[in-house]
Amino acid sequence: MNSVSDQITRRHFFGRTAMGLGSAALASLVGREAGANPVAPLFPAKAKRVIWLFQSGAPSQMDLFDYKPRLTEFHKQELPASIRMGQRLTGMTSGQTSFPVAASKYKFAQYGESGMWLSEMLPYTAGIADEMCLIRSMHTEAINHDPAITFIQTGSQLPGRPSFGSWVDYGLGTTNENLPAFVVMISKGAVKGQGLLARLWGSGFLPSQHQGVKLRGIGDPVLYLTDPQGMDREGRRQMLDGLAELNGLQFADVGDPEITARIAQYELAFRMQTSVPELMDMSGESASTFELYGEDSKKPGTYAANCLLARRLVERGVRFIQLYHRDWDHHGGLPDRMVQQCKETDQASAALVLDLKQRGLLDDTLVIWGGEFGRTVYCQGAITDTTYGRDHHPRCFSLWMAGGGVKRGMVFGETDDYSYNIVRDPVHVHDLQATILNQIGIDHTKLTHRFQGRDFRITDVHGKVVREILG
Repeated sequence: MNSVSDQITRRHFFGRTAMGLGSAALASLVGREAGANPVAPLFPAKAKRVIWLFQSGAPSQMDLFDYKPRLTEFHKQELPASIRMGQRLTGMTSGQTSFPVAASKYKFAQYGESGMWLSEMLPYTAGIADEMCLIRSMHTEAINHDPAITFIQTGSQLPGRPSFGSWVDYGLGTTNENLPAFVVMISKGAVKGQGLLARLWGSGFLPSQHQGVKLRGIGDPVLYLTDPQGMDREGRRQMLDGLAELNGLQFADVGDPEITARIAQYELAFRMQTSVPELMDMSGESASTFELYGEDSKKPGTYAANCLLARRLVERGVRFIQLYHRDWDHHGGLPDRMVQQCKETDQASAALVLDLKQRGLLDDTLVIWGGEFGRTVYCQGAITDTTYGRDHHPRCFSLWMAGGGVKRGMVFGETDDYSYNIVRDPVHVHDLQATILNQIGIDHTKLTHRFQGRDFRITDVHGKVVREILG
């Protein structure tokens, strides 16, 4: 009976204060930025925004970034048991009785004043070597794609947690009330590659207004943004005003914060009907810009076009931009498939960094390039003189960052001669997450949300800022 009494009392309280608290909440959400600031920056930020160029499928580190000249000596030899140490294997290679080393078929050279070693497959990335901080000692626990991508994007291998961009939106809010604070774009290689589920940019247990908004390359950039047939702009406005009033009554009755989030999203969608078409209109971009990003940047939905859109979003104050590019999962035919992948991504990735720099935006924009884990030095299946494949390898992988207060022209971390184990300066996924948050002015231990009786954060109870790579 006491529980029922408490509910009745609470219901009456909301009812009596509807015109006060309810109206204030609605006015706050409708009249200003859709993303409130529940957590203010805790110290001055080096970066105002983040662009994450996520390479889904796991690029092979020893074929692109982690130069291992001794692999030519070890080519086709059995990977020593002292190196493998009985470590966990996937189901795809656990049945193999032999683990022959596959040396990279690509040549490496040193680039820039920093002398950074990079693969011949990355000629454009080589041109920004002195802007990059290359981490060669990333590692993770997850050994399969879905849990690994979920882990690096949400801090947990299990689905249901808020994505990184949602945490950033929740922590800092938005700087442009006409566009989302968190935008997602997806492109794919010649092969479709691993699927990407919407929960990777979902808000989890955070209010739903913080979930990422996906921009599409084909059709309407955002689903359901166009007015229904027969409805004009004025009619849409009247409909939303009426809907907001009804939702306001419901909020006053039950006090569910998801109702105010819904109102905010309706209003944002209305404003996006003008802002998104302007964003997607590339007609004002110069010929030199398209030349910088490559011919594919003229084709909506390509990786190059999405990189160019990322720069345009940065200019419009969008705080977190997540690009996914698929088809890095090279279990077989790696040499040929790597050529195609690098052709699709190398020029545009470097162009984005150069474009941001020439516009004075790189210093306060953090750009991240990398996948969910690395690849094995041993061949999956048979190895030949012309081709090889590599399995999943969580023990070490490479990732680069640029801008946003990280050191320029730096290589951090080291692996053994087989690019199999880390021998110096390991960087865990949670360390990466903590470092990114640090650069945008947030202490990762203080960006929390109480859910089911516990304070959650994206780094769980782990993570340390990698201060050695910060300028």
